[in-house]
Amino acid sequence: MGDTRPAIRAAAEPTATGRRGAVVAALMLAMALAAIDSTIVSTAIPQIVGDLGGFSVFSWLFSGYLLAVTVTLPLYGKLSDTFGRKPVLIAGAALFLLGSLLCALAWNMGALIAFRIVQGLGGGALQGTVQTLAADLYPLKDRPKIQSKLSTVWAVSAVAGPGVGGVLAAYADWRWIFLVNLPIGAVALWLIVRYLHEPEREAAPGQASTRARVDWAGALAVFACGGVLLTALVQGGVAWPWLSGPSIALFGTGLALAAVVVLVERRAAEPIIPGWVWRRRTIAAVNLALGALGLLMVAPTVFLPTYAQSVLGLAPVAAGFVLSVWTLSWPVSAAFSQHVYRRIGFRNTAMLGIGTAALILFAFPFLPYPGEAWQPALLMLLLGAALGLFQLPLLVGVQSTVEWSERGTTTASVLFCRQTGQTAGAAIFGAVANGVLAARLGGASDLDSVTGALDAGTAPEATRRAIADAVHAVYLGAACAAAVAFVVLLVLAPRRFPVLKE
Repeated sequence: MGDTRPAIRAAAEPTATGRRGAVVAALMLAMALAAIDSTIVSTAIPQIVGDLGGFSVFSWLFSGYLLAVTVTLPLYGKLSDTFGRKPVLIAGAALFLLGSLLCALAWNMGALIAFRIVQGLGGGALQGTVQTLAADLYPLKDRPKIQSKLSTVWAVSAVAGPGVGGVLAAYADWRWIFLVNLPIGAVALWLIVRYLHEPEREAAPGQASTRARVDWAGALAVFACGGVLLTALVQGGVAWPWLSGPSIALFGTGLALAAVVVLVERRAAEPIIPGWVWRRRTIAAVNLALGALGLLMVAPTVFLPTYAQSVLGLAPVAAGFVLSVWTLSWPVSAAFSQHVYRRIGFRNTAMLGIGTAALILFAFPFLPYPGEAWQPALLMLLLGAALGLFQLPLLVGVQSTVEWSERGTTTASVLFCRQTGQTAGAAIFGAVANGVLAARLGGASDLDSVTGALDAGTAPEATRRAIADAVHAVYLGAACAAAVAFVVLLVLAPRRFPVLKE
């Protein structure tokens, strides 16, 4: 490994000078494809269902995409360490664009869901490889620049996605939501092919070649295990009760497959999920902390719009604004975080951010009822600033503790844990919200049916208060998740990250 590093530096130098700007533009475009796709479809659901039917299963347009992205992250991380970032990014972008084209040609809801899964298989490569390349391109002192740009891409996508999707669905056709990806992706692919140059990897002393061995058995086991467990979390309490036969069968199968994953990965020469990801304190702590971040993010992203419309009485556009304000403060805070962690370290900066976030989330249930729109909006603005101080120092810090040949796997493990936390959070907090509603309203009520009655203007004041209580309970759960992340960093993460010299 030590003999390959000089070649890597020499080969990367042209990209780091004249061509790096073009590569960064390509990364931002690729990230935009993955970021906007999670929001642009939502506002076009009525038009899609009206054209294709399949109302009972349309939620799989989101769940299928999320599952495909999540379970492929570890595989793409390992492949990028084995074969390089460029071929993985090109293959992922091409697969994503193929899925987009097929989505635009879908003839029924089943076909559209299947093609969304194809999109997700490419989206996993986009998310993980872009973040890894961002660390490859910049030295530690400059990495906040590229990370703040990528954070801005996510922020703009979160705000613009629903609006763009609504406009295309209303004035053109919902199929353009997917077709618009093609020119953006084509430009990104052209820039990557032309300007991204990676080093030729030489054989280590005593080795005949650098031919890589891919743990395909481990990849299949991870894919199957992740798919089954995430399906159980996504569909549990929605398509069937938590203690029903399908739920028990899926969780049982998932646990059995988890045992298979451990067995296969222990025997593999180059495992997809290597043991060192969890044996190293720094990486394990960051994985757990960002898993908690994914969990707590469900509270604002899923439940705040319902609260804003049902309790505050806001229109959908105004409710969306209450949520979107955190996308204004998050990238600004992330860019500023470098000045903090250079003084007090990665761990302490992240603890400052997540500790503040816990207090902000805990304050939400104390808002007056029904209150004014500016009150939750202010909390969201502060929450974005706190999480900007939390996430970016951990990502930059953990990427700086590993060599090039481990950076893809490390980055993928972090993103995988965050995505898994978000999926688990949706299931857990959905059950919490529905449980509070049932207790307050004295029946088997759930959030979907209650908010539907509110939209029809038939729900009494007691129902609005019940929704407020349910969302308050979710925010308290999110505050607990933030507290868990704080404790994980305090107990498990080293005071100073073992950053490698560059």
